[in-house]
Amino acid sequence: MVNSRTASPFKPVPDGTVTSPKGFQAGAVYSGLKTEGEGKLDLAILYAEKPCTAAGVFTTSTFKAASLRVCERHIAGGKAQAVVVNAGIANAYVGEQGVKDAEEICALVGRKLGLSPGRVLIASTGLTGMELPMGIIRRAVPGIPLARTGGHDMARAIMTTDRRPKEMAVSFELGGKTVTLGGIAKGAGMIHPNMATMLVFLTTDAAVERRFLQAALRDAADATFNMLTIDGDTSPSDTLLVLASGAAGNKHVKSDSPDADVFRAALTHVCAFLAKSIARDGEGAEKVIEVTVDGAASQKDARDAARTIAGSTLVKAAVHGNDPNWGRVIAALGRSGARVAEDRLVCYINGICVFDEGKPIPFFREAAVKAMSAPEVSIRVSLNLGDASATAWGCDLTEEYVTFNSKYTT
Repeated sequence: MVNSRTASPFKPVPDGTVTSPKGFQAGAVYSGLKTEGEGKLDLAILYAEKPCTAAGVFTTSTFKAASLRVCERHIAGGKAQAVVVNAGIANAYVGEQGVKDAEEICALVGRKLGLSPGRVLIASTGLTGMELPMGIIRRAVPGIPLARTGGHDMARAIMTTDRRPKEMAVSFELGGKTVTLGGIAKGAGMIHPNMATMLVFLTTDAAVERRFLQAALRDAADATFNMLTIDGDTSPSDTLLVLASGAAGNKHVKSDSPDADVFRAALTHVCAFLAKSIARDGEGAEKVIEVTVDGAASQKDARDAARTIAGSTLVKAAVHGNDPNWGRVIAALGRSGARVAEDRLVCYINGICVFDEGKPIPFFREAAVKAMSAPEVSIRVSLNLGDASATAWGCDLTEEYVTFNSKYTT
């Protein structure tokens, strides 16, 4: 289980971002892909000073954006040295022209950095059904500045409907060496388990074996980004990448290394922070919902139950209205597919027990309403059928969400 309330063994890096690990630079410019506005950026590059071990997790949608298809092809060899990303236009649902454009952008970045285009990964986000305006991208790529502090600009450049950038980094010990792991993310709408309308870029200066890195990233995604839901939709562009430079000088971490669990935990910790940041920034959101299910008969049951509760429209609406309507939580649990027994079930809302072993518990309603007015609302359900547990994140459903999405393209 990933629980944001558990004390972390990892040391936060002040102003941590994707360029906090050794050997990484980034930068961004405004090219004209987004509607013009003060301080806007929309085209960015992440650059590693030497080749990195690379791993990725991508959308489960049948429809894959052109940039994503090119990225999957380039990462297949397990090595990369740069990532180029644009926001404003998703390069999706535009046929083979989108693939040609994505390949050309990788070639442009490769020419700028002295790299083979195959060592450049690519991601795009924004409106679908529109071709990339290659003229302005060709002009903009050579002028993208790169700096060790450029991760902050990159975090801003990948935003679409996001209200704030999402970034962090931590340091920890591996084999007697201090290593750093950092990341940035974007996402605010079309967020649902099995990846979503999100881009996440992670870097580390640890040396990590490729097969282990891919497995650790998949596990971290399953425990964090795949436990995140805002509105039940997903997209063709979802991309999660990690680059490991080895610049920290540690011995390569493999699945059987003494430090393998430490690296896994650090990766999951950073992913959990970014996932919760996406939930907090959900379109129109005013509150984060954190749902923990424990005592489940299996890990699958715990995850299915937590995700279903966090994604319930009725639960989300109740949280928005500060309504301690625990019946909606139980109803969502009942359709989750998880094994449950009503006479063993215990439910808490912000620490207040509202249901215990098949019976409602009298509680002071006004105290519960007040507790739910906080910016974070926690729901805990104990199934008391086993030892498995999981945490999911979501946000409340507000009038602003409906207003915003009723005129997204107009």
